[in-house]
Amino acid sequence: MVVVPIDVAAECKMRSVSVDLNNDASLLIDIPDALCERDKVKFTVHTKTTLSTFQKPEFSVPRQHEDFIWLHDTLVETEDYAGLIIPPAPPKPDFESPREKMHKLGEGEATMTKEEYAKMKQELEAEYLAVFKKTVQVHEIFLQRLSSHPMLSKDRNFQIFLEYDQDLSVRRKNAKEMFGGFFKNMVKSADEVLISGIKEVDDFFEQEKTFLLDYYSKIKDSTAKAEKMTRSHKNIADDYIHISATLNSISADDSTANKKHLEKLSDLFEKLRKVEGRVASDQELKLTELLRYYMRDIQAAKDLLYRRARALADYENSNKALDKARLKSKDIPQAEEHQQQCLHKFDKLSESGKRELTGFKGRRVVAFRKNLIEMAELEIKHAKVSNIMTGSHAERVLLDSCVASDLSNSTWDPY
Repeated sequence: MVVVPIDVAAECKMRSVSVDLNNDASLLIDIPDALCERDKVKFTVHTKTTLSTFQKPEFSVPRQHEDFIWLHDTLVETEDYAGLIIPPAPPKPDFESPREKMHKLGEGEATMTKEEYAKMKQELEAEYLAVFKKTVQVHEIFLQRLSSHPMLSKDRNFQIFLEYDQDLSVRRKNAKEMFGGFFKNMVKSADEVLISGIKEVDDFFEQEKTFLLDYYSKIKDSTAKAEKMTRSHKNIADDYIHISATLNSISADDSTANKKHLEKLSDLFEKLRKVEGRVASDQELKLTELLRYYMRDIQAAKDLLYRRARALADYENSNKALDKARLKSKDIPQAEEHQQQCLHKFDKLSESGKRELTGFKGRRVVAFRKNLIEMAELEIKHAKVSNIMTGSHAERVLLDSCVASDLSNSTWDPY
C-alpha cells in the first residue's frame, strides 16, 4: 500500500499536462492525495465552491476509479448532453508494468552488485511513482473539465459525485454487462458505416469530420513515436546505471592512481543517468501524455459527430415516413409531430455541436502551445546540464587520467 501525500500530488500538478481548463472560481476541484492498494486507487476529491446548490462551501469525499467511469457513462447516456463533447473518461490505473519490472529485478538480484541493484530499484520506484502521479492527474483533469463546462458543471449526478460523503457503491461491470457494452460498440460501428452515406447538409461539420479523422490518425502515430522516444531515454538511463556500477566495481579493486579517475567517471555516469531520467519524465508528462489525452478527446469529438449524424438520419427517415403518411392519408398528425421532434433535435445538436467543436479547437491549440513551450524549455535546461557534465567534467577526468598514465606528451588533442 502506498500513500501519496499532498506535497507529492502538488508536484504532480505543477509538472502535469495542461488542457487549458479555464476553471470558474465558483467551482474548484482537485485531488490532493490518494491511496494506492494492489488493485485499486482511492482518490480524495476536494471541492471548494460558492454555488448555492451545494450544502457546504468546502468538502472532501473518497472516490474510486469505478465511480469516475459511472459518472462518465451517465453523462454520455443523458439525452440532453448529446450535442456536447463529453470529456473522455480517465483510463483504468495500470501498475502492472512497474510491478513486473520490480519482480524481475528481484529475481536478478543475485547477478548484480548491491549498488547496481539499489540504483535499479530506485529507478523503478521512481517509475512507479510517475505512473501513480499520471493516474491522479488524468482523474483530476476529468473532473476539472466537467467543472469548467457551463452545462455539465450543473449536472445532478456530478453534484452527487462531488458532495455525497459516503461510498457510491459503484460495482465493476460483470461479464454480461461487458459483453453488452462490446455488442453495443459493434452496433455503433455498423451504424456509423450505414449513416456515413448520408449527405451532409452543413459544410462546417463535413470539414470537421474530415479534419478529425485525419488528425486522429496523425496524433495516434505521433503518440507511438513519442512513447518510443521516452522508452529510449529510459533505456539509456538504465544503461548508465550498469556503466556506473561497473566502473565503481573496477575502481574498488584498483589500487593504482587510476582509482580516483574511475570513481569520477562512475559519478559522471550516475549524474547523466539522473539527467536522462528527468528528460524521460518530462517528455512523458509534457508530450506523450498530452498526445494520449487528445487521442481520447478527439474520439469524444467524433462521438458528438456520430450522434448528430444519427439525428440527421432520423430526421430524413421521418421525412420519408411523413411522405408515406400523406400518400396514404393516414396518421399524418403523428408523422408531422415526429418529423418536428426529429428536426428540433437535429437543429439543437447542430447548434451546440458547432459551439463545442469551436471550443475544442481553441482548447487544443492553447494546450499544445503551452506544453510544447514548457517541454522545449526543459529540454534546453537538461541539454545545458548534460553539456556541462560531459564537457568540463569528462574532459577533466580524461586529462587527469592521461597525466596519471604519463600520456600527456602524446599527439592526442582534445580540441
